[in-house]
Amino acid sequence: QVTLVESGGGLVQAGDSLRLSCTASGRAFSTHTVAWFRQVPGKDREFVGAINWGGSATYYSDSVKGRFTISRDNAKTVVYLQMNSLKPEDTAIYRCAASRGVINGRHMSNMKLYNMWGQGTQVTVSS
Repeated sequence: QVTLVESGGGLVQAGDSLRLSCTASGRAFSTHTVAWFRQVPGKDREFVGAINWGGSATYYSDSVKGRFTISRDNAKTVVYLQMNSLKPEDTAIYRCAASRGVINGRHMSNMKLYNMWGQGTQVTVSS
């Protein structure tokens, strides 16, 4: 079993950047697909992006494509979410999720396929 802990959230201004980290404990993390989701109270959880086990493939929502980048360092068991050109509408709790299964393409956005979740980190973007 893998335990996930997010960090790096905070309060920034519109146009700023932040880098979130999702640190995993437990073996075999390098075999997991990892995704980032975000949620605002009262709204549905939204897919942000995901990365495959080896880091060779990523998939993003249209709302963040071109601004956010996901990468991973399996040696350090960390997945990063680099967020640039932040907007007030990016304000949310960001949670990472992992799945031991192989997930490809658009299926990476299906939250039902992830069975391990972190507690989340708050990102607030002021205008």
